[in-house]
Amino acid sequence: MSESSLTRSAKPSSTLLTGEMMSKLERMELVSRKIFRGRMKGERRSKRKGQSVEFADFRNYVSGDDLRFIDWNLFARMDRLYLKIFLEEEDLHFFTIIDDSASMDFGDPTKLFVAKQIAASLAYIGLCRGDRVSVSSFATAGSPVVMRGKSSAFRLLSHLEALPCAEQPPTMEESIKRFCLKNTGKGIVVVISDLMNKSGYESAMRMLVAREMDVFLIHLLSPEELSPSVQGDLKLVDCEDDDRREVSISASLLNRYQQTLAGFIEHAKTFCNKRAIAYVPARSDQAADILVNEYLRSRGLVR
Repeated sequence: MSESSLTRSAKPSSTLLTGEMMSKLERMELVSRKIFRGRMKGERRSKRKGQSVEFADFRNYVSGDDLRFIDWNLFARMDRLYLKIFLEEEDLHFFTIIDDSASMDFGDPTKLFVAKQIAASLAYIGLCRGDRVSVSSFATAGSPVVMRGKSSAFRLLSHLEALPCAEQPPTMEESIKRFCLKNTGKGIVVVISDLMNKSGYESAMRMLVAREMDVFLIHLLSPEELSPSVQGDLKLVDCEDDDRREVSISASLLNRYQQTLAGFIEHAKTFCNKRAIAYVPARSDQAADILVNEYLRSRGLVR
């Protein structure tokens, strides 16, 4: 199906994005806080000056400049050579990496489902704007699905809907390392994770910063994790490594949990702020369209 026929027909049916959500997303665009050189001409205006049809400015002619861009009318009036400068249009490379570890399969809706919604929303915005979109998970970071154009919306949604929680995904560090080895270009990269990795997340995020990408970290937690309502004597089982702990839940223990959680979140926020990573806290009971339209707009990722 061509892009034009998709535009005229009904929007793809999906459990991740409704037709109303997709209509709103089509009016948005992804914005990079950095300047990247795209591989193909796209639909966005670059901050760099190029040779498109939209005039931007003049500058003095210097030896070696292309004579085709001299403004001869201005030369006739001022007896000086000036070169026309035009706004260049370029494509943007957008990457999203979803944490598909077992801890994401928690909550109602699950954190993984909401992560898919967020990834689908941002990727769809990019497809509508002609950006190069790459979608992967921790388990598939070395073999991402890459697409371009609005006609790829069916493929995007089908891929994300079928994405399962991996039984034994690589660590976050190993996943990001594979991603960096596979993707040599620069662009916007959005990581969606609950950061519940026993090996940590710091080294993984440092790899992305070292690549000079425009990095966004969406820290996704469920209401049950933010404000647990459990009580009594329980045996807790780690869903990822089967580690077991017997605990007696009391008011003082819940209070210490809240303090530990607050410290965990504050550390992630501080870590990101020091490295120019946009840190975005999110709840899995929060509507994805509100998160994209309000929270990510305020962080400068969409407009």
